[in-house]
Amino acid sequence: MILSYKFRLYPNKEQEQQMLRTLEACRWIYNYFLARINEAEQIPHKYELQKEIPKLRREREELKGTYARVLYQPLYQLYSNLKALSALKKKGKKVGRLRFKGNWFKTFTYNQQGFKLINTGRRSDKLHLSKIGDIPIRISRRIDGKIKQVTIKKYNSGKWFAIFTVEQENKEATKKERRSCRAVGIDVGIKHLLTDSDGNQVENPRLYKKILKRIKIEQRRLSKKQRGSSNYEKQRIKLARKYEKLTNQRDDFLHKLSRYYVDKYDVICVEELNIGRMVKVRPLAQKILDASWGKFLHYLSYKAERAGKTVVRVDPRGTSRGLSYKNPMRDYISACRILMRGWGSPDCLIEGRLLLRTISYQEVVSGQIFSMKQEALDE
Repeated sequence: MILSYKFRLYPNKEQEQQMLRTLEACRWIYNYFLARINEAEQIPHKYELQKEIPKLRREREELKGTYARVLYQPLYQLYSNLKALSALKKKGKKVGRLRFKGNWFKTFTYNQQGFKLINTGRRSDKLHLSKIGDIPIRISRRIDGKIKQVTIKKYNSGKWFAIFTVEQENKEATKKERRSCRAVGIDVGIKHLLTDSDGNQVENPRLYKKILKRIKIEQRRLSKKQRGSSNYEKQRIKLARKYEKLTNQRDDFLHKLSRYYVDKYDVICVEELNIGRMVKVRPLAQKILDASWGKFLHYLSYKAERAGKTVVRVDPRGTSRGLSYKNPMRDYISACRILMRGWGSPDCLIEGRLLLRTISYQEVVSGQIFSMKQEALDE
């Protein structure tokens, strides 16, 4: 299993300048080889172009200060993008040509070599990057597995992060009898983010809607600044940090919610949703994107695989058949149908009186939802 760990870096001014030069070198390599491919009648093999990198590094002064193996990654990225475009074209999609990279080139990668994580025993450890130096890094949790590569990314807010790609051994699925497995069905929605077959409804926090007013204010202020000025850059960073805060809040919420279900249940049944098609429905698009169903299901899947649990995806057709939108039990009944379709469990109560429990956003992010789990296990 391949996992990613993201930690913040705190480079000094000299290190940051070298990191910016490395980004520029990688951007130049990407654009140089894209131009070569565009000029060629037939796309050359990747390894033919790869042989040119040592020569370019000797000839161009701005490439000499960059670790050699880092310069190969933009070429791999370029061919990966070409492969993705080709796959879309085969599916009948209309695709254009790859664009040259501008200032939005934000990452460079050390693959296998050229980096080392140094444990200092203090609050901040050190990440050694060849040609850059030892950069303070805040390791917030232990890294389990073998580190295969590290990607350095600069965010629009000006912050730097290191993303470690780690290889872990897959855990064997938990071997339990079907009767002893704790199973749950989950129905995602807009009014409530999800409803499960145990009668829990999780509040949809609508984080984007809450912060939208502030974002509009900051966007208007940015539009009044002269592009390229120092005041424009300060305002751009302020706006970027608003978006970054929104992303962090959403990720924190979804991580904790998915962790709750993976810790409590052995089998989790969900719908196999085509979210890409659903967001094409204009009135619902922003609401679906704000709810982040896809990200929640992704977190749920990889956490379950890592813990040896099972996520069962079922056909969503008919799970709400015959149920009115005004029916307060609609989502609960759908969750029960999902559970029975995915696991065949008759444990939930589809018909009859049931008091649904609403779990708030604050209960999830503050950890109160985990005390609910503990009470349930103690019974």
